[in-house]
Amino acid sequence: MVERWLNCNHNRPTAKRPHNCPTMKWPHNMKFMKQGKLHIVATPIGNLDDLTFRAKKILETVELIACEDTRHSRILLDHYGIKKPLLSFHSHSGQTKVDKVLAYLKNGDDVALISDAGTPGISDPGYVLIQAAMENDIEVIPVPGASAVITALCASGLPTDKFLYLGFLPVKKGRQTVFQKIAGSEYTVVFYESPHRLMKTLTQLKDFLKPAAEIVVAKELTKIHETFFRGTISDIGEKLPAGKPKGEYVVMIHPV
Repeated sequence: MVERWLNCNHNRPTAKRPHNCPTMKWPHNMKFMKQGKLHIVATPIGNLDDLTFRAKKILETVELIACEDTRHSRILLDHYGIKKPLLSFHSHSGQTKVDKVLAYLKNGDDVALISDAGTPGISDPGYVLIQAAMENDIEVIPVPGASAVITALCASGLPTDKFLYLGFLPVKKGRQTVFQKIAGSEYTVVFYESPHRLMKTLTQLKDFLKPAAEIVVAKELTKIHETFFRGTISDIGEKLPAGKPKGEYVVMIHPV
């Protein structure tokens, strides 16, 4: 079709288009079609008012929002009156979901990727989609905002010029190796821990850290019950509330 059109006389400025020369129509799947952009949008980690102006604007203008839990994300979107199609994208999502998002992007539609809380791609499955987008030459745009690790660190009082972030610790295999790495670190170490494993982890760390090792445990960041517990690995257990821990925790350690 393209070659035939280019060979017609009407391609010349002074010529008239022959009746048998078809008008140019570009195939819808031509490789040079403009692709959409994948926006990595940070969302609040607790306080809904922490969404940035830019993030709100992006969420209002994209054609699709990929999120971990559609019900959870709907709370934030309803708070800001944002009505957009949602697609669940979590750790158990397979290649089918990746392909579905890529189809939007290849069709020229912009897509926003958000997590349940904080910045996508940090300790969540977002990196899978980000990698796929890059492999398909799709532009990936970060939209910065809240992040639990940075929020906790900035108010911890521990050295933050250098730090080691470990994400979520292994549940079973590899914990001893990680504890040794924490004890031997020259920098402040940060990791996330679930409430039902918090006390067990702190107890196990006593066997690897020096008694004077500084530790800060941040609970429920930006929420009503936000609390920072500060002490040493020897006494931090006594400063935490009695009973079964509840909430979300960020643990920061500065080995001595």
